[in-house]
Amino acid sequence: MKPASRPTGINANVRIGHVHLKVADLERALAFYRDVLGFEVTQWFGAQAAFLSAGGYHHHLGLNTWESAGGQPPPPHATGLYHVAILYPTRAELADALRRLRQAKVPLDGAADHGVSEAIYLRDPDQNGVELYWDKPKEQWPRSAEGGLAMFTHSLNLDALLQEAP
Repeated sequence: MKPASRPTGINANVRIGHVHLKVADLERALAFYRDVLGFEVTQWFGAQAAFLSAGGYHHHLGLNTWESAGGQPPPPHATGLYHVAILYPTRAELADALRRLRQAKVPLDGAADHGVSEAIYLRDPDQNGVELYWDKPKEQWPRSAEGGLAMFTHSLNLDALLQEAP
């Protein structure tokens, strides 16, 4: 029997379309994703689920309590979602998100400049990891001598970022 051929790669236009999170309390999750981060509710499924979007897309986030109402976050050292990454179109928009987080007194887990992007790390009310970031222009990405990506993790100056908020 001939071995199966290996795929040559995924189409460069493939994107991750949305994230659907199990939450313990829908209203508490909405207070974070809608009221703090600014996503808009596009559709409700009774009192147990809501879909949210930025800019009129059908949904970027799904939130539901179908299997998790009143539930607890997974324990440390368990498998599951590490974080969901939300891509902002500009550094100024990321700065606006940081401003919103500070106004809502949402604690941060960290902030980093990765050379290719700048990111803010935090937890949502259900303790899901959330990364808010923007990608630097490709021509600014750090490269090795061989031309490959040379990402790194350096501290991100949050005060300087905040100065760019609209």
